Amino acid sequence: MTHRSRLGVVVIDCETDDLTEAAAFWSAALGRTVTVDADGQYAQAERTETGPRVLLQRVGHAPRVHIDIETDDREAEVARLEALGAKKIDSLKGWHVMEAPTGHRFCIVKPQTGDFPGDAATWD
Repeated sequence: MTHRSRLGVVVIDCETDDLTEAAAFWSAALGRTVTVDADGQYAQAERTETGPRVLLQRVGHAPRVHIDIETDDREAEVARLEALGAKKIDSLKGWHVMEAPTGHRFCIVKPQTGDFPGDAATWD
């Protein structure tokens, strides 16, 4: 079955109980307004016409940066990436955590914006 996918978000994982300081830092570093959501789990950087979307996420593991690949068929995208050598590590709240052959973690998520498929690649 044909499906589409693309880079969706650069996610900055922050090991903290409060994203306020991280949001202030990344706002100044990126030159974008970064707004923490009501429950304090995520902070979204304002969108630009070019460049990737940026999201801060409060986590309980070591800080790191990962990408989210958005797709209209998560299971097909997982299978495609496993065929390329990636491993599925976990499934959480409707997304899949993957690990590239290089050891880098990334997530497979449903489309996150209204402009999908936009510039998404098409896969058979």
